[in-house]
Amino acid sequence: MPVPYNADRASFPVIDAMTTTLDAPTEYKSWICLICGWIYNEAEGAPDDGLAPGTRWADVPTDWRCPECDVSKEDFVLSEF
Repeated sequence: MPVPYNADRASFPVIDAMTTTLDAPTEYKSWICLICGWIYNEAEGAPDDGLAPGTRWADVPTDWRCPECDVSKEDFVLSEF
């Protein structure tokens, strides 16, 4: 909405760009199983396996197993596509 030319600008809030920060978008990564190709997406998690959406790969327990082929976390690599 345009501000009228004669509007009292003192009534408008002032935003200090030096102190106002915007949250950067969260970047989630995907990890792919080298054995079967199953993809773990951090944004989606794996709710059926007890991993809530947003669970980072580093927070996935070391004893977690691929839900498709049952290999360990060590058999996953970062997917960069």
